Amino acid sequence: MADDRDNGFLSNFSPEWIESLCQAWQRDAGSVSREWQVFFSGFKLGAATPVGGVPCDERLAQKYANVESLIYRYRYLGHLLACTDPLSPCQLDHPLLTLSAFDLNDADLDTVFDVPGFSLQRATLREIIATLRETYCRELGVEFMHIQDPGERQWLIDRMEPIRNHPSIAPDEKLHILEQLQQAALFESFLHRRFVGQKRFSLEGGEVLIPVLDAIVRACPAAGISEIVMGMSHRGRLNVLAHILGKPYERIFAEFRDITSFGFVGEGDVKYHQGYTNDIAVAGSPLHLTLASNPSHLEAVGPVVEGKCRGRQDRSGADGAQRIMPLLIHGDAAFAGQGSVMETLNMSQLEGYGTGGTIHIVLNNQIGFTTPPKDARSTLYATDVAKMLDCPIFHVQGEAPETAVQAVRLALAYRQAFGRDVVIELICYRRHGHNEGDEPAFTQPLMYRKITDRLPVHRLYAMALAEEGVAPAVLAETEQRIADRLESAFHREPQGGEPSFRADWNQISREYGTVPVETGVPAEILLALAERMAELPPGFTPHDKIGALVRKRLEAVRKGNGIDWGNAETLAYATLVNEGAPVRLSGQDTPRGTFNHRHCVLHDVNSGATHTPLAGIARDGAFFQAFNSHLSEFGVLGFEYGFSLEYPQGLVAWEAQFGDFANGAQVIIDQFISSGETKWNRASGLVLLLPHGYEGQGAEHSSARIERYMQLCAGENMVVANPSTPAQMFHLLRRQVRQAFRKPLVVFTPKSLLRHPRCVSRLDELTTGSFREVLADGVEPASIRRALLCSGKIYYELAEERERRGDSDLALIRIEQLYPFRADLVAEALSRLPEDAVVTWVQEEPENMGAWPWLRTRLASLRSGIRYIGRPEDCCPAVGSHRLHAEQQAEIIRAAFE
Repeated sequence: MADDRDNGFLSNFSPEWIESLCQAWQRDAGSVSREWQVFFSGFKLGAATPVGGVPCDERLAQKYANVESLIYRYRYLGHLLACTDPLSPCQLDHPLLTLSAFDLNDADLDTVFDVPGFSLQRATLREIIATLRETYCRELGVEFMHIQDPGERQWLIDRMEPIRNHPSIAPDEKLHILEQLQQAALFESFLHRRFVGQKRFSLEGGEVLIPVLDAIVRACPAAGISEIVMGMSHRGRLNVLAHILGKPYERIFAEFRDITSFGFVGEGDVKYHQGYTNDIAVAGSPLHLTLASNPSHLEAVGPVVEGKCRGRQDRSGADGAQRIMPLLIHGDAAFAGQGSVMETLNMSQLEGYGTGGTIHIVLNNQIGFTTPPKDARSTLYATDVAKMLDCPIFHVQGEAPETAVQAVRLALAYRQAFGRDVVIELICYRRHGHNEGDEPAFTQPLMYRKITDRLPVHRLYAMALAEEGVAPAVLAETEQRIADRLESAFHREPQGGEPSFRADWNQISREYGTVPVETGVPAEILLALAERMAELPPGFTPHDKIGALVRKRLEAVRKGNGIDWGNAETLAYATLVNEGAPVRLSGQDTPRGTFNHRHCVLHDVNSGATHTPLAGIARDGAFFQAFNSHLSEFGVLGFEYGFSLEYPQGLVAWEAQFGDFANGAQVIIDQFISSGETKWNRASGLVLLLPHGYEGQGAEHSSARIERYMQLCAGENMVVANPSTPAQMFHLLRRQVRQAFRKPLVVFTPKSLLRHPRCVSRLDELTTGSFREVLADGVEPASIRRALLCSGKIYYELAEERERRGDSDLALIRIEQLYPFRADLVAEALSRLPEDAVVTWVQEEPENMGAWPWLRTRLASLRSGIRYIGRPEDCCPAVGSHRLHAEQQAEIIRAAFE
């Protein structure tokens, strides 16, 4: 049985038949099929022995097949023998890579083989194995045979096997690598000595990261890269800021002393969360480096970096992806454990989210706080999730800096050649605990016994260079120069302020304002835009219902009334792109709209071709983009937040399929959107469109969790709105771009109102005016005795009931902007009511949810005795029974009037 498996397909044919076929091929290659031509020409059987003249036979063919299998298996499994763990002994052999595993033996070692696709044209089996072990089984293990494209695999083979693992590195470059290692190590020891007990999340044990990043930076000009956007967590961040981005030592030391007088606006964040940007020169070429600010939530910054990078690429033109590159630095436990990693990886080849390939560096210190790998993942490697992308993965020994530098250069070349992600895992260790005050030996005594006895990598590398003949005085001089530089910076005052904003951000005010922004658009422009959006390309046939919708929208604009939500929203986008403001929409089902209301991308029913009318309206460098996202909230919202940072003059919006689905992106909302400006002085105008409304669809499809956003509101950090008319939505979206400042905008959008016959606007409501934070309906008559305060969809149910009852003594006041709360406008509306008028807040949500918990004290400060009517407190936003929902809704309306 074993022999049959090893012989493969050859066991199905007789030796005589193969011999006759081979002879026919030798006489005329065209006389046999293409498959057999490849088979015979590949083996070139006549060259299999120094003697020559050996006829084709099955035994020799099988020997060649076995050698090819051996080569394939080394390429596929050689990484299992690679000596990549500095804390563990190297594995010398593997049962799947022995000679006997291929039906070969020592007698075959000196046989010469000519194997197609191998770096040595003619070589003995001994030489073949030596080359394979040198390439795949030393300080570098490579996983690449899972890549499905044979061209990509061969590209890597051609660059790895001839070069071997230790290509020649010039002496001056070796000294440069040593200096990078020394800088990293001495910086950490200096901080440890000068700022005793302060957290810094040391890079010690993983110092090889610095020469690796430096190698990428130095290779950028030749690769055609002019900008790198980076993201990383706290481990080693200060080191990267100092030695890669060039943040002055003086600034870092001042932060340890808690001196923050650098012109920073806001409350700030801890030093190992801060971002930085700098322009440096590499070999005479400018290179812009950015390290994005990040919270403690590991891997949360990944999608933000991708979005920020995509925004810059889009601004830079068609070759933006080649010139601007994202680079993410991960921890091993986080890369394997955080789901946001997979969400971010999944974007890499998607039209709306790709960035031309990301360099991923996994700094594997073989522990996650106190959790060992066996408890942190179910896979062999921390990087196995990246195999979903068919990208190469390089596993590098953390104490082999030359190998690491060579690996990262190859990774960069691969990214530039194929526009795909690539992963470099630096397998090292963490010399201290999770932070410098932690004792790791409590939980990893054996591991830390090894680490304590181990020399740091800069010492090991200096010893290796000394053995190569580098004078000890040269090595000591470099170290002393670094130490002097650190000491000198410690005694100097920091100079300069925060890095300046890009020119387009300099035009944006840092202060929130309440002055109304005129957002009306002349009727003739709206009509012209509506007509252009109704034009279809020749031969384009939309679905009958969509064609009717397009005509209906145009007719509503022509008539000047009956403009529904989807129409007004689309007109808002049309006017913005027509004025030169870019618009980008993204989310699950966003081009169509979850509730079938948007249809900004049309589909031909015959060819499947698409047509985006709004894209043709854009001018003056603007664009309109609407992308279906993959099924992700965390990753996609993080991406759009990052994108919004690059487009302050445009409208960037993310739409949740249902409003409460945003809870899957709560980290992005809490750590970036609501607090990014006060922590990092980074404003964003990102728009969140969150469908909200109680229509009996159950607990997960009713509430967008208004209460959660209200809890995040303070210091005019963002705008929260619940518009109730199409015209209000039109003005709100336009205001977001036309106002002088930028704040995130959270919009609770309707579902049933999208087609509600009363929820329509007139054209003249779009041509003049602006978004109104408060709408007061019927507060003028002296006969008013009651007033209902509300927000959103429930207004229409209250208005219908008032009309049905004929209640002329009841006013309805809608709060359209929940935050910043316009107390002045609400107070003005309430002041027009008689003093004895009964005022009630009405909402659909339970009492402990919705806007009421946040508004209660604010409304009480304006008028005493305001009552509450709505659902009672509950742990769940809504009931699952449609019948019970209807009963509850009817009771709310009844109670509001009785």
